[in-house]
Amino acid sequence: MRASPPFQPFRLLARVLAMLAASALVVQPIAAQSILRDAETEQFMIDLAAPLVAASELEPGNLELVLINDGSINAFVAGGQMVFVHSGLLNAADTANEVQGVIAHEIGHITAGHVSRFEERTKAATGISILSLLIGVGAALAGAPEAAFGSIMAGQTAAMGSFLAFNRDQEAATDLAGARYLSGAGISGRGMIRFFERLRSNEIRRGFSQSQEAGYMRTHPLTGDRIQTLRDLLEEDAAWDAPDDPALQERFVRVRAKLYGYLAEPRRTLTYFPPSDTTIPARYARAYAYHKDAQINKALAEVEALIAREPDNPYFLELKGQVLLESGRVREALEPLKRATELTRNHPLIASVYGHALIATEDSDFHGEAERVLRAAVSRDRFNPFAWYQLGVVYAERGDIPRARLASAEQQVMNRRYPEALRNAQAAEAALPYGSPDWIRAQDISLQARAELERLSKQR
Repeated sequence: MRASPPFQPFRLLARVLAMLAASALVVQPIAAQSILRDAETEQFMIDLAAPLVAASELEPGNLELVLINDGSINAFVAGGQMVFVHSGLLNAADTANEVQGVIAHEIGHITAGHVSRFEERTKAATGISILSLLIGVGAALAGAPEAAFGSIMAGQTAAMGSFLAFNRDQEAATDLAGARYLSGAGISGRGMIRFFERLRSNEIRRGFSQSQEAGYMRTHPLTGDRIQTLRDLLEEDAAWDAPDDPALQERFVRVRAKLYGYLAEPRRTLTYFPPSDTTIPARYARAYAYHKDAQINKALAEVEALIAREPDNPYFLELKGQVLLESGRVREALEPLKRATELTRNHPLIASVYGHALIATEDSDFHGEAERVLRAAVSRDRFNPFAWYQLGVVYAERGDIPRARLASAEQQVMNRRYPEALRNAQAAEAALPYGSPDWIRAQDISLQARAELERLSKQR
């Protein structure tokens, strides 16, 4: 008979905690994934969510929607009132109404305070496992290793069961909250049902069991059960037969095609959207594909065809300017980028590209306008490292080194380059007028960078 391995309670505890961490689908390493920022897509998502926000307990304008470059079909909430949507979800959806169903569900998580309650429940589940561990240690010291192991494993099972049951209860309640917000906004729940049906089909294809026994070890209720519960509720709602918003659907199709053209390999895009397809979404996708494939003339031909149909579409003009700028035709890029900036009333993302183009001319006569445009961009969106970098270039060219270093610190702290951010912020603080707004900001960045460095050193 082979001897039993030595009793290792701390390794077992580590395993419990690892399992708990692995099941925490809501809290994800956002920084490890790339965030996709696009003016048109962000405005679409804001407009998509607006009636749902109005129907919920959230304050208008407080919800933040962030698009993540991830091909999986997922969305989650994290910290405050932020909804993170995977690019794979937009690609998988057929209608804007389906995406609204997902957003309604995520808003339900926010209004119920599930992010903070998730942390509390994690602590509670960990407490169960620790209690079983202490009992197990006592049994081992009393000369009963088998009983010790049984106690620890029972505690592990209880902790996991408690945690997963809590998650399932949250998701079930959030489904109902999402249905309520759709109803309050007068939006049909057909999209929510269709999306859940798509999820169930995907689960079946991937071999996930739909049995009740398998459901015990899931963070979410069984998808079939969710569909039935929601169908019984939503089909009776007055908004069930409400038609989809055609303008919103058209915008969704464009954004999805644009995203596909940006992310997919050009060959795949051109296969999915062949040149024979002359619709706006198809031309949009091909313009990005040709640009990625360095076929600049073909990319510009697609963009010009788009502008011919909608001359004042700022996003088409933005794309034309971007293609020209990135192909070295800088001065030609100025006019469409300036017009796009004007039409969007200085949207920070578009304005920052325009500012970059002005700098790229290498003509100091444009630096004044570049500074004006870029300062306006960062005043509306401080979390724009590209704009801060370009603003720093303007300051450096003008010889304003303290503000150049402050702009660099702004960019570096957002990119988690804390040592560089600290050095530049301290140098800016020493040279800027005492008590000025820029001096105060430099001081704030210094404190933030120093705190992050101390936190990271404690984790090592």
